[in-house]
Amino acid sequence: MATDSRIPGFYKRSLDERRDEIAKRRGVDSASLDAAFVRGLTHDLADKMIENVIGLYALPIGVGLNLRLNGKDHLVPMVVEEPSVVAAMSNAARMVREGGGFTGEADDPITTAQIQLWDVRDPAARERVLARSAELLEAANAAFPEIVRHGGGARELEAFDRGEGLFVVHLHVDCRDAMGANMVNTMAEALAPRIAEISGGRVGLRILTNLAERRCVHVRGTAPAASLATPDIAGPEVRDRIVEASIFAERDPYRATTHNKGIMNGIDPVVIATGNDWRAVEAGAHAYASRSGVYRPLATWRTNASGDLEGKMTLPMALGIVGGTIKVHPGARAALELLDVKTARELAMIAACAGLASNLAALRALATEGIQRGHMTLHARSVAAQAGAKGAEVEGVAQAIVAARDITLPAAQRELAKLRG
Repeated sequence: MATDSRIPGFYKRSLDERRDEIAKRRGVDSASLDAAFVRGLTHDLADKMIENVIGLYALPIGVGLNLRLNGKDHLVPMVVEEPSVVAAMSNAARMVREGGGFTGEADDPITTAQIQLWDVRDPAARERVLARSAELLEAANAAFPEIVRHGGGARELEAFDRGEGLFVVHLHVDCRDAMGANMVNTMAEALAPRIAEISGGRVGLRILTNLAERRCVHVRGTAPAASLATPDIAGPEVRDRIVEASIFAERDPYRATTHNKGIMNGIDPVVIATGNDWRAVEAGAHAYASRSGVYRPLATWRTNASGDLEGKMTLPMALGIVGGTIKVHPGARAALELLDVKTARELAMIAACAGLASNLAALRALATEGIQRGHMTLHARSVAAQAGAKGAEVEGVAQAIVAARDITLPAAQRELAKLRG
């Protein structure tokens, strides 16, 4: 079984050929990929996942290539509607691959619940709660014993007096390979009455926080300067321009916002493909970027001692490979099988690497030819389809409007009329 994520010319193959190649490389049955990604989610199953179902809404799933993390190759399923995201990530991952691939590590999978209380006026309440931490942690684990059997469970309590009677307890739980929302919420609800009794307060909210600062991933990648070159600009100059773009984001929150959006271009598609909560990941990432009081970039780039471009990034990433939608959705299960991950921490690192690669791709494009040229070239097929092109007509119309540098709907309609004669 070949697990190399480097597949030159993959985009030139038909959809069936791509699925067959991916199945072969991962040692899975091609029919199972058809079931997950072609036939996909059924109406009956969808009706059990959310409320008021009226049908299905499909998005493309592609495969990001060339990603190597800690010496292991991964084929990366990505669900996204925006042209150029998968191609850009794959291209930048190839550049980092030439520098040895990504390296990463992940914190223990700690998800945190908040238990809010009101009317806590006694200054000694915090000490009383913390003094009974062992008892409270035991009670939390009793509320969700399954996680203890898997080696996880409640690990620590913190207590904060926020003033004017507002008192908050943080319950930190090792969720192992689950994202952990249902788990920690169950524990928080079980503990709240006891904490209210100990503190003398009134129970308020009991809910996880998506600022999972104890569950961060840390990734790095190096792209040789030569790999960054364009036909018109030498690699070292491109490297220096990317470093300048990084500094711009570090000093300007307006630029940092778009810089981080480019990171999420790579992360969100992996999170969606694997059935995880991309909204929680987004919220946590942007909150983490603001923790200093100023919104800052999640990834930074510098020239290393060898003259190559080195990027690094840290952000919260609470993902799971068990439970919830992951159990139910056939596409999520198939995506995880293609990824060949054994732990939620490994999945989190892969998603972060996809984000760092996407950031590199965007900065390289912005620092050289501009973002629109490559993006609009890949967008041309969508414009051709909007114009009414079918089958082989799509590629013909797309090539014509790209060559004319007029990637607009009227231009596509004109080219389609010519093609049909």
